[in-house]
Amino acid sequence: MALNYCSQAPLKRDQTLLFHPTLEEVISEDHPVRVLDELLNGCDFSEWEQHYHGSRGQPPHPPRVLAKVMLYALSRRLRSSRQIEYAVAHNLDFIWLVEGRKFDHSTLCDFRTRFGKELKGLFRQLGKLALTMGLVRLNQITFDGTRVRANNSRHETLTAAGMEERLKQLDQELADYLRECQAADQAEDAQLGPVAPLPVKLAGIKVRQEELKKALETVRALDEDRRKNQNPTPAQLPLTDGDSRVLPNKEGGFAPNYTPLAAVDVHSDFIVGVDVINTPTEHTETMSIVDQIQADFGQRPEQLLADGHHATGQNIAAFENSGTELVSPLPEPPAAASNPAVRADPTQPVPASEWDRLPRNPQSKTLDKSCFTYDAEHDLYYCPLAQPLMYEETKTSSLVGGQTARARVYRCATCAGCPLAEHCVSRTSKGGRTIRRDEFTEHRERHAAKMATPESKATYQKRLHGGEVIFAHIKQVMGLRQFLLRGLDKVNTEWLWTCTSYNMFKLVRYVARLRDQLALATAGEPG
Repeated sequence: MALNYCSQAPLKRDQTLLFHPTLEEVISEDHPVRVLDELLNGCDFSEWEQHYHGSRGQPPHPPRVLAKVMLYALSRRLRSSRQIEYAVAHNLDFIWLVEGRKFDHSTLCDFRTRFGKELKGLFRQLGKLALTMGLVRLNQITFDGTRVRANNSRHETLTAAGMEERLKQLDQELADYLRECQAADQAEDAQLGPVAPLPVKLAGIKVRQEELKKALETVRALDEDRRKNQNPTPAQLPLTDGDSRVLPNKEGGFAPNYTPLAAVDVHSDFIVGVDVINTPTEHTETMSIVDQIQADFGQRPEQLLADGHHATGQNIAAFENSGTELVSPLPEPPAAASNPAVRADPTQPVPASEWDRLPRNPQSKTLDKSCFTYDAEHDLYYCPLAQPLMYEETKTSSLVGGQTARARVYRCATCAGCPLAEHCVSRTSKGGRTIRRDEFTEHRERHAAKMATPESKATYQKRLHGGEVIFAHIKQVMGLRQFLLRGLDKVNTEWLWTCTSYNMFKLVRYVARLRDQLALATAGEPG
């Protein structure tokens, strides 16, 4: 192929131009960065601007422009402040967006962590805009969480025993250093007086000691919580990001993680509520996220779709008269048709030929609670052999997430010599078989009946898409698999930036689609 056959460069590097293309000409009319720019120009940034004096020092970069950069960069999978710094200086779409301004990475990094409260206001503004445009309806929302790695190596964790060993090492290091410096300190005291600045090395050791002591208090509290929940495994506390917790990864294994939460409008997959917690107990935040949505948008969701972990007694009871319907499945009970304990007259025993079909609890391997029939009129339970379990006492139990529940305890007095005792009474039990009926049992029974209807099952199926698609997009497309910032407050801000960027481009695509439809509708009309 001849060299002169190839296309020639339209612009020589050393050529002087009289007329050069403007930035407006470089960026096409349908480029998404234009829609982003228009939408954010319509938002109120007065709360952001109040943080600047306005007359002293160098003129600051407009916070509106920096927010545009952050949101646009996140949508382009650029999360590092150094990557964004390069893009602002070299990528034409970024240069157009900032109109030629230059930002260094420290400015971008400081801006990202500085405006958490104001960013929440911007998130709310975009949500209200989507609500006004009909993109968000708030008739059905899904609520779910995922795991995202903390900025902490999986190997940089210590148990309480490991921290105590580290403290002993620091104590020894401090003692050795003081012995080495004793003679020199005496000489300095004689020349300079008794007051002298703390040596840098000594100050560093004391800081590390204080940090380890605080971490030791935290991990001991975690160990105490585990003991209450009958978990013998010692807790591990991450050392780099002490607010994170060692949690199971979605892909398997354990590592320092956070649990980002998102409430999503089913109609559009638009995020309407966000939070980050450092525990796996997502169900403790279920009602608070609904309250947050109502406070942000002045409208309460009609239905909340969530997986079975959210169908706790406390949540079911709280949602019953809240104005929002909870659509969340309870664990499937043993089928009544296959459970011989479900019988017309519970005062008659189950035949011995049916005992092998009685449901077993998968954890304890003893007879399941469904084998015992409650008699509301006499406030007692009947066992499979028709023996009564009478009310004994009321206990308050601690639940996961710091919640508690009161329960009435019923005990059987005739377990001794019972032919089913070895399959019914736990080996560690000091008395007869007990059944607990907590204060939320009736709420769960009503909820189970509702969830068994075809309408509730069809509604719940919508959660499978709305509850998962945004996490897949944020992780795979936007690249958020590990947080860059440390500490729960900063991680919350980083998650809010990510979700605001996701929503921003939901709006960008929606506006672009409306414009295309308008262009098609008016194409045949006379000018």
